[in-house]
Amino acid sequence: MPFGSGVSSGHSGTPDPPDQRKVKMGQRLSDGVRLATRAAFARRRGPGELLVAEAASVARTCHDMAVRFHRSGKLLVFGNGGPSTDAQHISVEFVHPVIVGKRALPALSLTNDVATITGIARSEGFAETFVHQLRHLASPPDIALGISSDGRCENVLRGLQVGRDMGLLTIALVGGDGGPIAADPSVDHVIVARSDDPVLVKEVHVTVYHVLWELVHVFFEQPGLLGPEVIR
Repeated sequence: MPFGSGVSSGHSGTPDPPDQRKVKMGQRLSDGVRLATRAAFARRRGPGELLVAEAASVARTCHDMAVRFHRSGKLLVFGNGGPSTDAQHISVEFVHPVIVGKRALPALSLTNDVATITGIARSEGFAETFVHQLRHLASPPDIALGISSDGRCENVLRGLQVGRDMGLLTIALVGGDGGPIAADPSVDHVIVARSDDPVLVKEVHVTVYHVLWELVHVFFEQPGLLGPEVIR
């Protein structure tokens, strides 16, 4: 068969009709997509199962957050890069719940104001970008929630350290092995997305902070769990 004359049917040496060639190509593509999809879900199974295994720790974190909100505390969230947008996402979840009837709770992302962040970075250094804001915006009943994809963000760690010194409840969402943030004693609660893939870390973090929001409200709805009176 001359070069370029088509794909042999395997019988008479004549090329397959165009429609048949399309069907075969579609089958090969479909098989490839199925394999890729299975592999994608398989990569997510491990980090997801490890998160489920930390259910008790997550529940304790949510309870401590609910207690701080009950005491008129607010949530202050911060991170770099992708986690900076997570910080904004978390704050709006608490301030403006998408579920009708859920109570709005005070929260603020420390990544919103570019002028403030760059001004602090210029005059005090990047490591102080969140510390400076906490010192001027936070009070002892508050919650400091720092997010880092690999647990190695100096300014996030500094924010948690200073927050703890000020009396805040400190929580870290980190990835990989947790890095220096997970190992630091100034962090009250650490939740680790056990993956080195930043995409998977992001996905686990999104799940975690939606669970944090949900369970904080569960505690608010259970009389006696937060103190003598439960604010509804």
